[in-house]
Amino acid sequence: MRTPIFAANWKLNHGPSDARAFLQRFLPQVPRFDDRTLAFFPPALTLPAVVEALRDRPEVLVGVQNVHSEPAGAYTGENAVAIARDAGARLVLVGHSERRHVFGESDEATGRKVRLALDAHLTPMLCVGETLAEREAGETESVVLRQLAAGLGAVTDAEVGQVLLAYEPVWAIGTGRTATPADASAIHTVLRTALRSRVGERGAGVPILYGGSVNRGNVQELLAAPEVDGVLVGGASLDADGWSAIVRTELSR
Repeated sequence: MRTPIFAANWKLNHGPSDARAFLQRFLPQVPRFDDRTLAFFPPALTLPAVVEALRDRPEVLVGVQNVHSEPAGAYTGENAVAIARDAGARLVLVGHSERRHVFGESDEATGRKVRLALDAHLTPMLCVGETLAEREAGETESVVLRQLAAGLGAVTDAEVGQVLLAYEPVWAIGTGRTATPADASAIHTVLRTALRSRVGERGAGVPILYGGSVNRGNVQELLAAPEVDGVLVGGASLDADGWSAIVRTELSR
């Protein structure tokens, strides 16, 4: 049984002071779960404050939202995997739709980032998903499978189990539109089949999260859908009370 993951992507929100206040309110509302995993992806400059605020809650994971596709060098403004690890990160988002579609990140770059993350002992969460145009053209499966193959291109079969996946349809991020549980389950099943095709039953252990306008009203139904192993949440994770309610969601499977 894969343990559900509740991951908060704060994007360009919550500086260090706001993050400390958030966690002071959030943590008393949230017990130490043994049936789910919690994770935060704060902005890079906020990461140390979050790590410090969680020093007594080591079961809550912290990650960075992006790393550069080179390990070091003259790349002003970027995050290196080794520096992220040294700062306390344990996870890293790779290939988030905003990195792909706002910043032009290529499939090949996601593969390099996944490789670097593993080498730095960080757990990559590889994000895949289609645009509205690709969905309407019937290309959803081919798009997510292409992105999956590229993201895992430099990963050995033995390492596939060290990667997390997130399916986030671009058309459902921040738009208020959400894939139905059946929609999410269908694409998660496509991804699961691809993983099993590559590494056999080891592919059954890779968590696949759903991300795309998840909120308190739809999270339980999404988590009950087959092959949905957690949620990657943006806007609904920015309020401490709202996020605490989401992570306390009763699991039905």
